[in-house]
Amino acid sequence: MGAAIRQGSLLATLRFYHIAQVLFAPNQELIDVIEKGTGKSVYPMHRGVDTELFNPRRRDRTDDTFVIGFVGRLTVEKNIRDLVELEQNLIRAGLMNFRFSIVGQGAEEPWLRSNMQKADFTGVLRGEALARAYANMDVFAFPSKTDTYGNVVLEALASGVPAVVTDSGGPRFIVRPGETGFVARNLQEFCASIQNLATRPAQRENMRAAVRTHAMTASWDAVFQSVYAGYEHGLRAGAAVGKRIRMRTQAGMAIGNPG
Repeated sequence: MGAAIRQGSLLATLRFYHIAQVLFAPNQELIDVIEKGTGKSVYPMHRGVDTELFNPRRRDRTDDTFVIGFVGRLTVEKNIRDLVELEQNLIRAGLMNFRFSIVGQGAEEPWLRSNMQKADFTGVLRGEALARAYANMDVFAFPSKTDTYGNVVLEALASGVPAVVTDSGGPRFIVRPGETGFVARNLQEFCASIQNLATRPAQRENMRAAVRTHAMTASWDAVFQSVYAGYEHGLRAGAAVGKRIRMRTQAGMAIGNPG
């Protein structure tokens, strides 16, 4: 029943996409779905990040505690309870010098507070306070499977923090496995990737430089250049199709009305 409802909703939504001349989507998975459903070309519309605000230079922590960060709504759809399993896995592995820095609020916060031993809850942060929180993390753990893009992942990368994400949704298209973080196929892989970074400081340092370089390609200027290029290509293609239709129509009128 659920599958039928999802399919029906998708088909209804795609009817609106048929109307537009130029189509955009935030990740390759959605691009493929819309192109298949409409027969039209779809262009990527990524998100940008303020690389001046979110910057490794804001790191001011000097201790050697391994800090695992999360930023977002503390709600069911973010799979936030996986962080409890992650904590338990690290403790079972004999790792104790770590803490979670959890930024955000939501209905799951009381449950998390009751079930986590090593978590600091900051509430909602903005501006420089949020930027400092990112920069002071050692890894960004994002277990959500529903985000279409994942701006918080990009903000973490811009702050010099490698990310571990799931293989569902948009964040997996932001992370380069083994270079700027890891993409986990299941909770076991998710926990193993965090543990791997916790025990290999040299790898973390190498990734810190790589993630910043990668994030610099996602400035808003670069994003808008890509969007403008998509509009230019799409409108030119649409104009060419319109011209061919007009020529065929005129030719048909000439044949049907020889004068």
